This record gives sequence, structure tokens and C-alpha cells, in this order.
Amino acid sequence: MLFSQEEYDARLAGVRERLAKQGLSALLVTDPANIYYLTGYNAWSFYTPQVVFVPADGPMLLFARAMDADGAFRTTWLPKECIVGYPERYVHRPHLHPFDWVAFALRERYLVAAAAKGCVGLEMDSHFFSPKAYRSLVNAIPEWTLVDSFELVNWVRAVKSPAEIQLMRSAAQVCQAAMEAAVDTIDVGVRQCDAAAAISQAQIRGTDEIGGDYPAIVPLLPTGEASDTPHLTWNEDRFEAGQSVVVELAGAYRRYHTPLARTLTLGRRPARLAKLADAVAEGLDAVLDHVQPGVPVRELARTWNWTLARYGLEKPSRVGYSIGIGYPPDWGERTISIRSEDESVLAENMTFHVIGGMWMDNYGYELSESIRVTADGVETFTSFPRELIQKGG
Repeated sequence: MLFSQEEYDARLAGVRERLAKQGLSALLVTDPANIYYLTGYNAWSFYTPQVVFVPADGPMLLFARAMDADGAFRTTWLPKECIVGYPERYVHRPHLHPFDWVAFALRERYLVAAAAKGCVGLEMDSHFFSPKAYRSLVNAIPEWTLVDSFELVNWVRAVKSPAEIQLMRSAAQVCQAAMEAAVDTIDVGVRQCDAAAAISQAQIRGTDEIGGDYPAIVPLLPTGEASDTPHLTWNEDRFEAGQSVVVELAGAYRRYHTPLARTLTLGRRPARLAKLADAVAEGLDAVLDHVQPGVPVRELARTWNWTLARYGLEKPSRVGYSIGIGYPPDWGERTISIRSEDESVLAENMTFHVIGGMWMDNYGYELSESIRVTADGVETFTSFPRELIQKGG
């Protein structure tokens, strides 16, 4: 097992504590990151329905496609009798859904009635929980009151264990290697796709000591005038002199992620980009200096906003978010966001991707760090130079 049985037991206990506080008698977990967190199950099988049933008492049950369930014991700590495969005939059928079968399997095990004593939580905002899955459960188990769990497991994941922090430090080494590959490869005349290939190779190869995992998000490479918007990938165009290139990527190790963003300029730095880089660097430094247990997250956002205001700038989007385990299509935990409306309070061993991303008219700039809240401040997972990177000129 990747973690000790004691750690997995503590995770389940944390989930059940929140179950009780939210008045839930059971929980259905469909987010692959949450399934991994609770059971250790790790495979590219989330494109078909899979779910972990977490009762208020008793063992958890993992339901997956039969061909995946047969080998699930190779990564999960669950005993084989708690891994249940649904038949192949339920896969991709217009009038059937695997949760029709799962519902009957739960009823056969006398688990429906016990959970009917309270509300049953669902991960309503999970990327891998469909309206058809919901309809199947409603129709098959009418005695259940199904409610949104409001990212219950995600919130339990917010504070990392020492073992998880160590995995994120390993992911950071992969991240550092991938960003070095990006800076080494991106240059005038190089195709964007070749730069993406070099980054991807570095992400998977990792270092001589640590092999990389596949990241939840592909390398992002907004280039030239298109750098005024985030989340663009790449094409076969060649980088041109005078262009700026935003690079956002992550290192992944055993599904734990540490993202990083940097901006390159191919040639002399345009004055407007240099000014923006100065503002973002000062703002990011100010935010990191303010990180400490007990500090409200909204205070970090205010620190960032006040710094930008001195430069006559503003950033309407959030400044960062909680990170840890990641599966496609996202490496964020979908819980804490660093913005003025967030009521969360920092605690030791929370981990964040803090993003100084500014998207202007026909140009943009990104500078980010993945961090851990320490007992008295902040740890940055990588040590990549925190600056606008110039190549040529």
C-alpha cells in the first residue's frame, strides 16, 4: 500500500465525522481522486461509471466495471469481497446504466434500508457523475433521500498528512524538470507541438530517482497575442521572435500534483510586459509573506488586490486554489479558493497553487507557485526562478 492502514483508517474516520455533521447516513463517491484517497484504487477506468459506497458503519464497497474490478486489488487496500464488478452488458447501453445494477447489488446486501434512515450524499458536482447516473439511483432506490454532499471528501483532503506532503515534494522535482525542459525547448523557429512533446516527456520521465505520473492537465502554452487568455494548449505553429509564451504545467507523482507557471519572452522584454511582471512578482511575494496558520484566506486575496491596485491593475479571478490528488480534467481540489469571498482559514499542511495570472488585451503574464502552509509560514515546493524569463534579444 502507498500509505499505512492507519492513515487510510484516519481518512475514513474523517469522512464519517463529516457524514454525521451533515446528517448523512451514507455517501456515494464517484470522483476518482476521492476514490483514490479513500481506497487507493488507481486506474484509467473512470470513463465508465464507478462508485464507492461509504456507509455510516461497516466496510466500504467499490463498484467498477467487471474487467477493472477483477484487478482492482492490485492498487486498493480493500479486501476482495469489498470490490464488486458490474457486468459488461451494462456498459454504454442507451436504456441501461451500471448504477441500475449497483442499486440492486446494494439491496441484495441489505444496505439500502439502513441508509434510508437519513439522507444519502452524492457528489453532485463530480466530473464523472452524470444525470443518467442520478436518474438511475432515484428510480432504483426510491426510499433514499439523495442530497448533495458538497464536496465532503474533498474537504477532508484539504489538510495533508506528512506522507502526502512528501509525495508532493517528489512531484515538485518532476515539475522542476518539466519546466526546465520547457525553457530549454521553447525558442524562435521551434514548433509549439515539439515544445509540448518535450514537456510531456519530462513529466513522465521525471528524474533519475523519481518517475513521473501522467498529469491531470496537459501542458498549457498560450503564445503571442493569444497569451491574453489562459488554458490554451498548442498547435503546429512555430514560435516567433518578439512573442511571449505562458507555460503552465504540473509535476505528478502517485497522483499528487504540484503545478507551476512561468512566462518567457523571445527577444527583448516589451515595456508593458515588464511592468506587468513587476506587479505580479510583488503581489505574489506579498501573498506568500502573509501565509501562516490562522490567517483567513480572504486576507491573502486582499493583500494581492492592494498590491495590484498600486499599479493601477485588478484581477477579477481567484488568486489560487487547494491542490493535492488530481485526475483529468483537473488538479484542483474544488474546495478552498483564494478570493475575498472565501471564509476558509489557513491551517498547517494545507497546500495551494497560488497563481499570479494577468490576462490583458493581446498579451498576458503568469507566475505561480505551489505551496504548503507550515507551522509558521510557507514552503514553496519548487525553486524555479521567479521572474520573466528572456531568451534572445
